Amino acid sequence: MKRVVITGMGAITPLGNNVNTFWTALVAGKSGAAPITHFDASLFRTQFACEVKGFDASTLLDKAEVKRTDTFTQYALAAAEEAIKDSGFDVKQMDPFDVGVIWGSGQGGMETFEQQVTEYATGNGQPRFSPFFVPKMIPNMASGMISIRYGFMGINYTTVSACATSNTAIMDAFNYIRLGKMKIAVTGGSEAPVTPASVGGFSAMKAMSARNNAPAEASRPFDIDRDGFVIGEGAGALILEEYEHAVKRGARIYAEVTGASMTADAYHMTATHPEGLGAAKAIELALQEAGITIQDVDYINVHATSTPVGDLSEINAISRITGTAPSPFISSTKSMTGHLLGAAGAIEAIASIMAIQHQVIPPTINTTVLDPAIPGNMRIVTGEAIETPVSVAMSDTFGFGGHNSIVVFKKFV
Repeated sequence: MKRVVITGMGAITPLGNNVNTFWTALVAGKSGAAPITHFDASLFRTQFACEVKGFDASTLLDKAEVKRTDTFTQYALAAAEEAIKDSGFDVKQMDPFDVGVIWGSGQGGMETFEQQVTEYATGNGQPRFSPFFVPKMIPNMASGMISIRYGFMGINYTTVSACATSNTAIMDAFNYIRLGKMKIAVTGGSEAPVTPASVGGFSAMKAMSARNNAPAEASRPFDIDRDGFVIGEGAGALILEEYEHAVKRGARIYAEVTGASMTADAYHMTATHPEGLGAAKAIELALQEAGITIQDVDYINVHATSTPVGDLSEINAISRITGTAPSPFISSTKSMTGHLLGAAGAIEAIASIMAIQHQVIPPTINTTVLDPAIPGNMRIVTGEAIETPVSVAMSDTFGFGGHNSIVVFKKFV
């Protein structure tokens, strides 16, 4: 098996439209939540979200390209552009079949789908659909457009495992490079779900917070008063590269991917297993592959979305691994970014890698009174970021349908 390293990163997030701005805001404990501007949400149960701010697709794409792409694809292209530039590799100097794109999106072009169906429903039944309807909507179009834009001709597809999607994509890229199937992969995920149907659907499930009077305080993982997640949007891109190839071209290496795994809860359509059985096994397998134990992990960027059931399920999973010993430091950056669904794992992977780079663990904000059901050995970082040695970071993601996906990152030495 070949070693796999990270040589580039890019981000479009509710906290900033590049990696450095995103990271600075995380460390500062800023919230990206605010009243929804993408549509009139005044009659909705939840009226706020973590939207991307100041994004202008026309700075990257021409007018025709903007018209032909959904917002989730535009976010993907922008994040990939930053990551590719950051990595500094030149596809012209490589066999294009050695560079692949494995990208994730849980919903794909939801915005396009809603717009087209609404136009049909309000247009006296006339079937006047855009010729771009299908290519804008299908979830694999982000990976396809990234490859088309840069001429990457290697393995190319899209993963879909709900909110575990991005980690699934990263895991697949990791495995294909380890197996020698490609030398470089553009991976990550993007999502643009701040739409009437998405917000309405999650609200109908009572899965989202309804703190309309205090959006910035709504995402509060592990807090006794948490009442649901805050929906977010954006993209995260990582360049995974075969180690020897990266060293040969003199690439800067951020970290190494040392383990990744997936399991299924086989329990419920939307709820995680209350005892965290599937999640615990996924953590165990990822650590085993990385050749370490939970005691070697310094930081866990947890999935913790701020739902009453989900947060405790994840804590139970971690407890099954740690026993009564002190856990690694834990924080949920969703308290600031909101929940990016299929893109969550991508930006949280970046947060984990930046924690290793800067030896800083970002906080869980808004959590003032921990749920008493959380064991005392869980070292949850609340309030402010902390400076501490971070050599190994683990990123947890879990999705509707019972999907559990874990990735382990290690300081490169």
